[in-house]
Amino acid sequence: MKIFADSACDLPKEFFNENDVELFTLRVHVNDKEYHDILDIEPTEVYDAMRNGAVPKTSQVSPEEFLNAFEELAKNNEEGIYIAFSSNLSGTYNTAVMIATQLKEQYPNFNLKVIDSKCASLGYGLVVKEAVALRNKGLALDELSSRVETFAKHMTHLFTVEKLDYLAAGGRISKSSAFIGGLLSIKPILHVEDGKLIPLEKIRGRKKAIQRIVEIMAERGGDFSNKTVGISHGDDLQFAEEVKAIIMDKLKPKSFDMTLVGAVIGAHAGPGTIAIFFTDKDYND
Repeated sequence: MKIFADSACDLPKEFFNENDVELFTLRVHVNDKEYHDILDIEPTEVYDAMRNGAVPKTSQVSPEEFLNAFEELAKNNEEGIYIAFSSNLSGTYNTAVMIATQLKEQYPNFNLKVIDSKCASLGYGLVVKEAVALRNKGLALDELSSRVETFAKHMTHLFTVEKLDYLAAGGRISKSSAFIGGLLSIKPILHVEDGKLIPLEKIRGRKKAIQRIVEIMAERGGDFSNKTVGISHGDDLQFAEEVKAIIMDKLKPKSFDMTLVGAVIGAHAGPGTIAIFFTDKDYND
């Protein structure tokens, strides 16, 4: 069984090679050049450019990339699952569905599940990792896809950004809100609801925002003793380690998974972003 994922899952390049997961790359446009996310550009390069005033743009996976990979699967009579970046944040999922539907007409036995994870960054990455673990246990495609969808539905995202300007540049908030928020040192706490970015609360000061995020984690996550907590950061490892220590002290999760916020997500959230991911208390493995 083939597993496909796209670069918005913010997993490192070696993960795809080591776990036989095929990567679809979103594009990042920085200073008039286009790059394939993960393959051609490091997230730190994007953050450095943003610190120097660049306003990166991003674009979805090309239809040709889907067509080539899916047609090879169909020709080889293999089955597969593509877990996609949230359809409310990118057109990638819809493009994949369109290509898969076209191929089904040509190859009636083509068996590919295309799942809208409604997740982003390492929240999405943890869903991909769950799919790999389930495949390694030998689950059949139907059961695997059902369990992956359930896992994704229970994935909670909580994050805050260092500067509101980057969200404003990407059209996520108004420029006037960013200006006033900057003056008052407002740090928004955002989450992902039905695959969309939704502001949750506004807190003054970064450390207070993190303290509030940990409180929300306790409310939404319940017992963390058997949970993995994902932390992704916008090129600020030192602060991410501080956040990890706070979470460990308060909630004592089973394990952590830490990574950089990738180039595509980072192009909108900016340097200094801190994002936390975990399954909610209603999820039972």
